[in-house]
Amino acid sequence: MNPVRGISYKIASIALFSVMAALIKATADTIPAGEAVFFRSFFALFVTIGWLMYRGDLQSGLKVSNYMGHLWRGLIGTAAMAMNFAALGMLPLPEVTAIGFTSPLLTVILAAIFLGETVRAFRLTAVGIGLIGVIIILWPRLTIFGDTPAATVASIGIILVLGSAFFRALAQIYIRQLVQTDQTSAIVFYFSLNASILSLLTLPFGWVVPNALDMFMLICAGLLGGIAQILLTTSFRYAQASTIAPFDYVSILFALVIGYVWFSEVPTLWMLIGSSIVIAAGILIIWRERQLGLKRGKARPSLSPQG
Repeated sequence: MNPVRGISYKIASIALFSVMAALIKATADTIPAGEAVFFRSFFALFVTIGWLMYRGDLQSGLKVSNYMGHLWRGLIGTAAMAMNFAALGMLPLPEVTAIGFTSPLLTVILAAIFLGETVRAFRLTAVGIGLIGVIIILWPRLTIFGDTPAATVASIGIILVLGSAFFRALAQIYIRQLVQTDQTSAIVFYFSLNASILSLLTLPFGWVVPNALDMFMLICAGLLGGIAQILLTTSFRYAQASTIAPFDYVSILFALVIGYVWFSEVPTLWMLIGSSIVIAAGILIIWRERQLGLKRGKARPSLSPQG
């Protein structure tokens, strides 16, 4: 274990994911979300395959045993990505990022419903606090479908981000099941493959031929997304999940800087206060998960990591 190295990989992956989101946002005025999903997923495949070949894991790393699990994870994950990409064209980048922090809060609830995980008062309270933070972020926009075109677009964007957060949380439930039987490399590869194929279903609904600059940005988004996924996966080799999980929230800092410098987006006070509350709630949940993990470890010292 090398926690500093693991944290470094995690932060690097977040930085690349943030740049990827900015590239998607920069093309959102002309490129439909489904088309953006295709470029993001298809070009990430080349990075993933190259990484597996470099490690010598191409054959073993792509074996799967839960085919339907990968299919459902692909459907749900693709829907989440498409909704998020569409929202990037409607809302400021920091706001999309902050509202997206709803996803780990929803994962706690969905894990209790679908996986039977025990969720006690502490985590439920943290989820409640986080949702209050989300309401604060949304407060200036709570007039759904306002009386101006801009307000209506923003309202649709909010619905899309919340929908994306829900589907991302649901995808996490499938991933928790898939990691019990399949390697992480297979989960990453088949998600990109499924997303590439599923995104083609949107081809009849308005795909366009990108100009040279948009094409360059879309390809870069795919390649950066693939590299970021590898860095994220690698980070877990050097540090425990509970150690690096809080650094997810560094993404709001990248979003604030990129949003201001690239898109001239100035964060509102509501957004800063709300996102701080959501981040605090998320860190509380991570801390609680770590405490429970330590207790389980003491109670089951003879079990292997796979047990």
